[in-house]
Amino acid sequence: MTMDLTFLGTGSAYPSPGRGASALVLRTEGECWLFDCGEGTQTQIMKSQLRASEYRSWGPAVPVGPHDITVNRVLVPPGRITKVFISHLHGDHLFGLPGLLCTVSLQTSPGPPPGPGPPPGPGPPHLPRLDIYGPPGLRKYLRVSLVHELETLPDQSPPEGQLSCEVTAACGPLHPQEQQGRSVPLDVSSDCYLLFEDKRFVVKAFRLFHRIPSFGFCVQEQDRPGRLNTELLKKLGLHPGPLYGRLKAGEAVTLEDGRVLLSSDAMEKPVPGRKICIFGDCSSVVGEGPLKVCQGADILVHEATLADEQQEKAVDHGHSTPRMAAAVARACGARRLVLYHFSQRYKPSALQRDGDDDDVLTLRRQAEDALQGSAVDVTLAEDFLTLEIPLKR
Repeated sequence: MTMDLTFLGTGSAYPSPGRGASALVLRTEGECWLFDCGEGTQTQIMKSQLRASEYRSWGPAVPVGPHDITVNRVLVPPGRITKVFISHLHGDHLFGLPGLLCTVSLQTSPGPPPGPGPPPGPGPPHLPRLDIYGPPGLRKYLRVSLVHELETLPDQSPPEGQLSCEVTAACGPLHPQEQQGRSVPLDVSSDCYLLFEDKRFVVKAFRLFHRIPSFGFCVQEQDRPGRLNTELLKKLGLHPGPLYGRLKAGEAVTLEDGRVLLSSDAMEKPVPGRKICIFGDCSSVVGEGPLKVCQGADILVHEATLADEQQEKAVDHGHSTPRMAAAVARACGARRLVLYHFSQRYKPSALQRDGDDDDVLTLRRQAEDALQGSAVDVTLAEDFLTLEIPLKR
């Protein structure tokens, strides 16, 4: 199953000619999951349809590490977006959401046209559902689609960053296309929020400290069954055919000598699923949940708003530096750290001019210096960078 991560916006505070506001898309098997949706995300989606060669002409490709990285421009059809995850309620992470929802609605079936016949029900039953997850207050902000709110705790921000129930309560009747969302409580045993689980993925959220309550998200692919141990089966006298299919389906089969062969004994070890962890704005993690759930992440995406020498300013504003992000990646044993959410002072490498003081490559060097002696690779995100996440073997 193919899987890749595309950065639509890598800047903080506001969109600029060089960097869009925060937004990235995880694509897998025809679905697109959007993480944050800053102002101008729709424009970035349109730009993503340009050819890869047009992007490469702007400057050198991103350095390739031990793991495969592909730099190209990809098509992200809004109608394919089925889930949205909003890390926190600052505008540079959600101001693009209302407009995007209108576009998604235009690109999906609007239901039966008016005409003779029985009146339609409360909403088109076949209209694809878009699930949105985010902090309290997001439901009231939108009130046009399904929102699952993650209950916040006081240790996620200073007191002035906490929103009262009066501010976050969504009142009034549901809209025709709206379904009541859940309030997701913290699971104290894992110190995380279980957002959903199906045959393919387990998605959890975890707490971060920012000026207002912020969250990160962990997408864990379910382990895939191992392959049949054909060498063993041949030794046991079994040949390709229906019995192979039964063993793959988890059934036990009886051999000619009467012995029972369990499916688990005929299969090789399961193939571990891939893990992608995306951190919202933060100056630190909260509790033990983030480091536990992100252990062994294939890709850990972490903000690095300002350089290390401005750490005091970064922390005062609830943000991180490359060294701080590197410490999280090291603690999690991540394979790759991807830095993003840069101050707009850090122009993309292709737009740097001689004499510019704020060189974005400095941020990568600082993270690499902090990770010396570890196996963590560092990537500097740029708008429209796509990272392919290969299957584990």
